[in-house]
Amino acid sequence: MSNVQAVHAGWVIPVEPDGVVLERHTLVIDGTHIAAIVPTASWRNDLGATEIDCRRHVLVPGFVNAHTHAAMSLFRGMADDLPLMEWLERHIWPAEARVAGREFVRDGTRLAAAEMLTGGTTCFNDMYFFGDEAAAAAIEAGIRAVIGLIVIGFPSAWASDVDEYFRKAEAVHDQYRGHPLVTSAFAPHAPYTVDDAALTRVATLAEELDVPVHMHVHETVGEIEGALATHGARPLRRLEGLGLLSPRLLAVHMTAVDEDEYELLARTGVSVVHCPESNLKLASGFCPVARLLGAGVSVALGTDGAASNNRLDMLGELRSASLLAKGVSGDPCALPAAQALRMATLSGARALGLDHAIGSLEVGKLADLVAVDLSALGTQPIYDPLSQLVYASQRSQISDVWVGGRHLVRQGELTTLDSDELRASATAWRSRIAEA
Repeated sequence: MSNVQAVHAGWVIPVEPDGVVLERHTLVIDGTHIAAIVPTASWRNDLGATEIDCRRHVLVPGFVNAHTHAAMSLFRGMADDLPLMEWLERHIWPAEARVAGREFVRDGTRLAAAEMLTGGTTCFNDMYFFGDEAAAAAIEAGIRAVIGLIVIGFPSAWASDVDEYFRKAEAVHDQYRGHPLVTSAFAPHAPYTVDDAALTRVATLAEELDVPVHMHVHETVGEIEGALATHGARPLRRLEGLGLLSPRLLAVHMTAVDEDEYELLARTGVSVVHCPESNLKLASGFCPVARLLGAGVSVALGTDGAASNNRLDMLGELRSASLLAKGVSGDPCALPAAQALRMATLSGARALGLDHAIGSLEVGKLADLVAVDLSALGTQPIYDPLSQLVYASQRSQISDVWVGGRHLVRQGELTTLDSDELRASATAWRSRIAEA
């Protein structure tokens, strides 16, 4: 039986080259990789390929969700409409202390993976405890994952002290080294929860292991005020002094940026991860995306966790990011559709060191792709499929998703996970968490 698939699409938006839209093209998957992208009229089925009709669809690279706390899907809606620190300190951290063990992480990550896959996310960058369980859940689902090697300055069910966090981080990294779906990144929680000695150790080990560093930075004005009082420096400057500002760093949120910090971020090659809907819901502030991009800073896109969003919907984040950038900058030309899509795909892949393999639809890259049906009334008529994708499409229009050539969502249905089982699990966890 042939391992070749031919996806006949109405449009293909490869992301690279920038702004290109290919009409009536066929994308050929040979095993795990993209073998060809050719005009459908000239394609011939000489290899016995399985033909897939997506002529009403636009094909785009799989979304790269550059910031998640996947297991926290089981906290979705538990403590809404609260400020960030009250939400964390009075609700989330106490709940984690009661229930966040291995089973919680495995089940919560499976639920998140299902939601992300059906929403077109093919790779997620996670930050949570029990990274080995999150990796196992991702492998079961077939989704690509960057597993956070978490470091935080207080004990948890995962580790009792900083030394144990580091020991377990290296063990998880070694366990999944070379896996086709799983890579890792150091994930110190935030400058205000990790001390200088631990951050210096992160910088050294990240270089030795050649992995990214994933951290909340400048999430709120209050965080910066606390840093000035405690350390006499803004968090970004403190991280600079500790050797953490480099192309390895994914600085998540960055809602408060001083004039001289734009140049600092650009010069050091830091990637910013923008989480527009979570920041809006927690009233954390507005990431100045247009200013960052204008300064030459690479910006990726993430959802944050479902406990603070409350969705893991990258298509929704695309639209929110573009509209918010226009409103914040006062410029209707800020963050056009093509740039928003790049943030959700290739920019995220590049921040994670995966752009050689994913993030764009190019021959030789892994076949991580998404088909979005544009025939819905809400996306008619179609003048510009890229514009319709970003400004008018809904996640319900995502029909098919492939990761490494594997068809994980087929006509809206998951092929690796049981939706009824996931619903039952989530309901059971709601009862357990409420009783705890």
